[in-house]
Amino acid sequence: MTERLPATPDGIARAAALLRDGRLVAFGTETVYGLGADATDARAVAAIFAAKDRPRFNPLICHYPDAAAAFVDVVAESVARRVAAAFWPGPLTLVLPRRPESQVAALTSAGLASLAVRVPAHPVALALLRAVGRPVAAPSANRSGQVSPTTAAHVLAELGGRIDAVLDSGPCPVGVESTVLDLTGTRPVLLRPGGVTAEQLAATIGAVAHAAPLAAGEAPIAPGQLASHYAPALPVRLNAAALRAGEALLAFGPPLPGAAVAFNLSPTGDLTEAAARLFAGLRALDARGAAEGLVGIAAMPVPDHGLGRAINDRLARAAAPR
Repeated sequence: MTERLPATPDGIARAAALLRDGRLVAFGTETVYGLGADATDARAVAAIFAAKDRPRFNPLICHYPDAAAAFVDVVAESVARRVAAAFWPGPLTLVLPRRPESQVAALTSAGLASLAVRVPAHPVALALLRAVGRPVAAPSANRSGQVSPTTAAHVLAELGGRIDAVLDSGPCPVGVESTVLDLTGTRPVLLRPGGVTAEQLAATIGAVAHAAPLAAGEAPIAPGQLASHYAPALPVRLNAAALRAGEALLAFGPPLPGAAVAFNLSPTGDLTEAAARLFAGLRALDARGAAEGLVGIAAMPVPDHGLGRAINDRLARAAAPR
């Protein structure tokens, strides 16, 4: 059975004890729920991949209570320290060269010479990380490739019985995964849009390049790069201007007419609200669609700026061939 722990001092202490014992504990952050394990314990990290059915070539993010703890495991030059000072704690992951003396298990970073690190902006997550006293590897707490969880109930629906506990931290306020910024080369490269926007990064460190899609057979260097990801069971159709027969509607702003089953990310067209509701909306439409025999989800266009880029990235991967 999977324990559902409250976000109380006792619940946090229990979750920390489980993690230090090599067990798997899901916990909420400002982005999505992560499936945590002691990043220095190779067996515990391997258990993450097994619980999620995740391919081992897809690296994980290490979570820390502060930048000083993170920089014990990676080499952080001036640009890294500048963005960390600006956005940590927060929804930003930095891919940096791994220090040779790092105790993080090689499987955490899929054997790469780099390591993805972040400091979450959630009081429960930070309290848990301080209590564990070790880096915690944590991808999203769902089956690999499927819709990310933003509540404890989402985690239990997919991973109940496969993990030891979930620390119920309430709904995740940002609702999409962290931005991933690669700082291992000569210029910053945005690998995944997320809760820190490209515009915010550019205002802090100047122009940021955008990574090209992975070539066939190319392995990712950070999470969220696979073409098919974040996918509900129903197929997703992007930029819908009209509904087709048997489709549910994922709306943004004034909805398209004729939808018998609909979920509006933001009736007022607010991108922050839409990001926070994206994964819950995909899950809700998927469940209704299965119950009512629908054939797909039609997603209305979302502006491609600010958080809209992260929303569109997730929708594009949800709609990709599987």
